[in-house]
Amino acid sequence: MKHLCGNLTFWDSNLTKHTDLPDLPACFQLSVLPWTPCIYLWLTSPFYVLYLKRNNRGYIMMSVLNRIKTVLGLILWIVCWTDLFSSFHEMSQNQSKPPIYFVTPLIVGMTMLLATFLIQYERLKGVQSSGVLFIFWTISVLCAVVPFRSKIVYQERSNINGVEDKLRFTTFYIYFGLTLIQLILSCFNEKPPLFSSVVTDPNACPEMTAGFLSKMTFWWFTSMAIKGYKSPLENKDLWTLNKHDTSELVVPNLLNEWEVEKSRAQSEPSVKEQAAFRKAGPGAEPNHVNASPEEEEVLLSKRKEARQPSFLRALLKAFGPYFLIGSAFKLLQDLITFVNPQLLRMLIDFTKQSNSPLWWGYSLAFLMFGTSLLQTLILHQHFQYCFVTGMRLRTGIIGAIYRKSLAITNEAKRSSTVGEVVNLMSVDAQRFMDLTTFLNMLWSAPLQIILALFFLWQNLGASVLAGVAVMVLLIPFNAFIAMKTRTYQVEQMKHKDDRIKLMNEILNGIKVLKLYAWEVSFKEKILQIRQKELNVLRKTAYLSALSTMAWTSAPFMVALTTFAVYVTADDKHVLDAEKAFVSLSLFNILRFPLNMLPQVISSIVQASVSLKRIQDFLSHDELDPESVDRRNNASEYAVSVVNGKFSWAKQDQATLDNINVMVPQGSLLAVVGHVGCGKTSLVSALLGEMEKQEGQISIRGSVAYVPQQAWIQNATLRDNILFGRPYVEQKYRCVLEACALTPDLEVLPGGDQTEIGEKGINLSGGQRQRVSLARALYSEADVYLLDDPLSAVDAHVAKHIFDKVIGPEGALKGKTRILVTHGISFLPQVDNILVMVEGRVSEMGSYQELLKQNGAFAEFLRNYSLEDIIEDDEVTVSLLDDEEEEFPEDALSNHTDMVDNEPVVNEARRQFMRQMSIMSNDLENPKKMSRRRRCSERKHPESPLEKKEPKVEKLIQAETAETGRVKFKVYWEYAKAVGPFLSLFICFLYGCQSAASIGANFWLSEWTNDAQHNRTLERTPMRVGVYAALGISQGVLVMFSSFTLALGKIQAARKLHQTLLDNKFHTPQSFFDTTPIGRIINRFSKDIYVIDEVLPSTILMFLGTFFASLSTMIVIICSTPIFALVTGPLALIYFFVQVR
Repeated sequence: MKHLCGNLTFWDSNLTKHTDLPDLPACFQLSVLPWTPCIYLWLTSPFYVLYLKRNNRGYIMMSVLNRIKTVLGLILWIVCWTDLFSSFHEMSQNQSKPPIYFVTPLIVGMTMLLATFLIQYERLKGVQSSGVLFIFWTISVLCAVVPFRSKIVYQERSNINGVEDKLRFTTFYIYFGLTLIQLILSCFNEKPPLFSSVVTDPNACPEMTAGFLSKMTFWWFTSMAIKGYKSPLENKDLWTLNKHDTSELVVPNLLNEWEVEKSRAQSEPSVKEQAAFRKAGPGAEPNHVNASPEEEEVLLSKRKEARQPSFLRALLKAFGPYFLIGSAFKLLQDLITFVNPQLLRMLIDFTKQSNSPLWWGYSLAFLMFGTSLLQTLILHQHFQYCFVTGMRLRTGIIGAIYRKSLAITNEAKRSSTVGEVVNLMSVDAQRFMDLTTFLNMLWSAPLQIILALFFLWQNLGASVLAGVAVMVLLIPFNAFIAMKTRTYQVEQMKHKDDRIKLMNEILNGIKVLKLYAWEVSFKEKILQIRQKELNVLRKTAYLSALSTMAWTSAPFMVALTTFAVYVTADDKHVLDAEKAFVSLSLFNILRFPLNMLPQVISSIVQASVSLKRIQDFLSHDELDPESVDRRNNASEYAVSVVNGKFSWAKQDQATLDNINVMVPQGSLLAVVGHVGCGKTSLVSALLGEMEKQEGQISIRGSVAYVPQQAWIQNATLRDNILFGRPYVEQKYRCVLEACALTPDLEVLPGGDQTEIGEKGINLSGGQRQRVSLARALYSEADVYLLDDPLSAVDAHVAKHIFDKVIGPEGALKGKTRILVTHGISFLPQVDNILVMVEGRVSEMGSYQELLKQNGAFAEFLRNYSLEDIIEDDEVTVSLLDDEEEEFPEDALSNHTDMVDNEPVVNEARRQFMRQMSIMSNDLENPKKMSRRRRCSERKHPESPLEKKEPKVEKLIQAETAETGRVKFKVYWEYAKAVGPFLSLFICFLYGCQSAASIGANFWLSEWTNDAQHNRTLERTPMRVGVYAALGISQGVLVMFSSFTLALGKIQAARKLHQTLLDNKFHTPQSFFDTTPIGRIINRFSKDIYVIDEVLPSTILMFLGTFFASLSTMIVIICSTPIFALVTGPLALIYFFVQVR
């Protein structure tokens, strides 16, 4: 620095520390202070520009704020270079100046130009508030504060009238004022970018537009906190979710990475295959005949090995970069953590030296406060990134599992039960979210341990190796616990899957269960599985208790062994206050990583089990979307199957064989056959839901499907029909009339706005089927696959639907229709009939052609003719009752569905019906066309839709959650489940553990006082012995409290689950009719998981934190009684904030 500063002093300790009026030397002020912000900005700028280039948020119009910042930046550049040109001018006047007067203005001036460039570049890239520039201006102001004071002090000390260097004096204060203004201006935000979602969204989250300072302090959240303080928050109070956090972006991002990983895994084996054949080639040619079959078999088995796609790699690629930002904050926080012990050392040293200046003590106290504040800000930024990553992780995993559950093959559905899928989405996905919060501890804990041991080595020397030995000995113990925990975790999840699967089956058949009074037997089945689950949970809890005991005692054991070795290794080693309490502060830093490391390892073990389960599920085979050719090729056939052979699973025997079907465009094909002959399987094959072993399927255009069992959503009747399509009134009315739903609207309490319960619980079987048919009709598809939709309705309704919808004059005239049916009365009106026999196409042709063949179709007619004649005659009776109407209203609105009631008809009635059928055939022809008028040509009467819709209470009530603070009753209920005496005993054990900890700290304080009275040698064995006894008793108490808590947790889990189960089995049927099954399943999966695993660990953390805080306050009050005056008001303020 002498070459740069010349005769100016760079450092002088007498000028800086050992004085009552400290100051920094001139060279230091001219070099290090102005260079520090410049170095920061030049180092960060390349990375920042690259980041802005890749993350363009839009364009911000030039504002007044931006103009002022730019102008001030240019003025700062001019001010800096004014000093530079002034130095050149002085040099021309033969006034020699050190090089520092040229270098510093040049560097600072160039940096101001860079800052001005960044101001404009950020505007072009849509940055509303710059963190990089805010830090730069903050550092600049802080570094300029020292020269600001120095120049004033120098003027006061010197007896010179006026200022020596007026130009530099003036430019510096202009520079200081401008940088201070820039710092203030950087606290304000620019306008949002053009066309930003923030502008269009009326309830946008303020985080997106918050400034850097607001984000660092979470000030943007203040309005929500105040609102929540005044009244309980509801869903409507929340802001709109940030776009990057929505499932719309998160799920596709993860799925894309997973597809890339799967394709990579599939491509790798092909390389191995080529290598295997090249290896076998040269050796196999000469002795091809005598080649060993065993070797060939081994070679083939190796060739078939394929690498499983790694879901973990997909997760890392999708969410890793964002998570790494949080990791960077964690690294910074870890490094700052070790500043305070060094400041504590200096503070203790300050108290020992009576001649130290007072300002030095105040500075150290202020620095300790500042580092703690900075550490808190950085740590919470780290947690913010971790929580958001966890939320995105859970969203992505649930979305991926849900999407997969809709696409897996029928073979995969056999191995992956409903219970497993529910657990994957609720429990396993939650585990990943919980893990991300402390995942960084996996590398952070070893780093903190290494740094702590390094500083301990400096403090206590080689004695610290004894503490390292204790930690090393704990590693294999912890590894054993982790392996056993993983084994138990797999077993526990299997029992959980079985329990949820059985619970799902029970809830789906709860009506039958209650009618047969089977509650007790099924409850026993559930409780047997639950007992197995609790047995595994108990073993896991005991292992966790041992691990907690080991790692809670670890910091103390490390301290004990280190201090004991230190004082006994050499008589000259004296444990004074500086060594003891600086070491103790480092041991306290060690406490958190040593406590968290086993929990993180345990969470990683649990997450690895969940990862394996999710990966296996996502690796299941999917239905081939290419199995059905949907290209609109120029063909006269809308549906064609050539030499089709289909099965429900690849390994299964073919369900359908030698299927050849050609359905012309716009024709109506009826599929008939005996029960179980493969009619529904044929429809499933056309939908692509079966495994295609041979042949080709081709379908032209869009497809609408009406299943045998109608699928109804928990929504209004209109929403069930529209199914997301826009509402067109004329079209909608035509659909209602064609599907015979208009009279039903008169009966339903809210018309078409009536809420339909889960699985259509408040509709009859026929109504459900007609809603399903109406949905298909409204979709206006090209091809309609109708799987026996007429079987669930009365005969006269079936005839109406056939005439108005399916038949040759119905609403679907001109569309391609494939109708599976047992009703032979409609067969003469269809274009073609396909007869299925034992999974094969027996016959295909028109009605008359098949009758002439006298084959399987004729046999089918003989079997079903009697029933169908009766049904057809019932229609005729209804027609004769009222010739003006096609059927009476009450017949539709109050009809009894065939699936619900099958009447017994005696022989006399059969004879009467046969006679009536002859009459109906004679009467049908003149009225046939009038009955088949298209609904669009009719004049509509006043629709019930036009009437004022009555206000209908919701059938399915929205799920509610308790708001405000948790009531005492909730705590008391859990305490009762654990056991009141056991709960008190657990608290007592934790209190004793804290008492032992306080005693150890007091004893250590007394031990350090021995150094002042030269009594260290004779008291060393006694001091070490008592300190060890207190520490060991603390460890034993931890073990007992952990075991007791484990017992209480199992007891509470058993009682609460059994209470929930008893309650649900005694709940009336009406509850299950109006409550979604998913909501009940969630209570038995997610909420029971919280009671089993999350709640006990939370209680453990609460008790540990509570008694640690209490013991700390007791120690401080005992040593500094005046602190009690501050504690009271703070406790009251905290209490009132919590209560509100």
